[in-house]
Amino acid sequence: MKKTVKRVVCAVAAAVMVFGGAACGKKEVPVIGISQYGEHSSLDNCRNGFLKGLEDAGLKEGTDYSVDYQNAGFDDNICTQIGQNFSAKNVALMCGIATNAATACFAAAEDKDIPVIFTAISDPVEAKLDKGNITGTSDKLPIEAQLDLIRKLQPDAKTIGILYTTSEPNSVSAIKEYQEKAGAYGFTIEALGVTAQSEVTQATDTLISKKVDCFSNLTDNNVVGVLSSVLEKTNEAGIPVYGSEIEQVVKGCVAAAGIDYYELGRQTGAMAAKVLKGEAKTSEIPYETITEYGIYINSGAITEMGITVPEDVAEKAIEAQEE
Repeated sequence: MKKTVKRVVCAVAAAVMVFGGAACGKKEVPVIGISQYGEHSSLDNCRNGFLKGLEDAGLKEGTDYSVDYQNAGFDDNICTQIGQNFSAKNVALMCGIATNAATACFAAAEDKDIPVIFTAISDPVEAKLDKGNITGTSDKLPIEAQLDLIRKLQPDAKTIGILYTTSEPNSVSAIKEYQEKAGAYGFTIEALGVTAQSEVTQATDTLISKKVDCFSNLTDNNVVGVLSSVLEKTNEAGIPVYGSEIEQVVKGCVAAAGIDYYELGRQTGAMAAKVLKGEAKTSEIPYETITEYGIYINSGAITEMGITVPEDVAEKAIEAQEE
């Protein structure tokens, strides 16, 4: 392995600010409303990276902006309430982390033309977030790289199982691409849709019963939100699970061809800084798709599954481990 990335789960406390006029002579600062669809390490990293991107651009929290951070707990109704609340408070900018949060913010912001920045959205076009006073970063999956990685690690595998949320545009789009491209790598896809997070563990049992050779995760929030439960079942069945980014590998997936969500958020923060500084409007900034990806390996999980890592993969792989 070339190098090791150690991840320490950390909580970044974002104070909820009180809106209104300046009090006690203090200068009123622009408020950024951050709506996060739910709490898991990938989305947390997006938020932390977003704040770092603002800092890197020379903006200081408390002086140049304040933060109202809200977590929807994977509830679409709460996403809507958060967006409407931000709109009612006339925040300077909304940041939506994940499709459901961004969509709700955009809907609430349109009448007042409040700028919206999104991150962790695989397909902004499919989600209808590519036009208007909105921009951000796409985490489109490197699906061909993932298929190639699975083929190298499991030369005899035939069927890949994928769990996805039927109402999440990112996931529907990714499933379509998997199905289109899997044949070129000698795979068939066994995709199983769910409508809520509560259905994921039962759907895992169903895929296991179909004798799939491995699972491949998407950046599907309902699935990632209960990844530990999925891994508990697949580990017992002896079925490898491939993640879609580094944090899923840290949690126990065997490997992934994916991006670093901290860096994704950081890039998003840099875009938001341009808007806050008045250098550009969100409508003038095209959304950006992250194209660089890494190969991440969890050696412990790999060993448990009896997988041999070919030399060409080992040379460029990054060991993902939790400290």
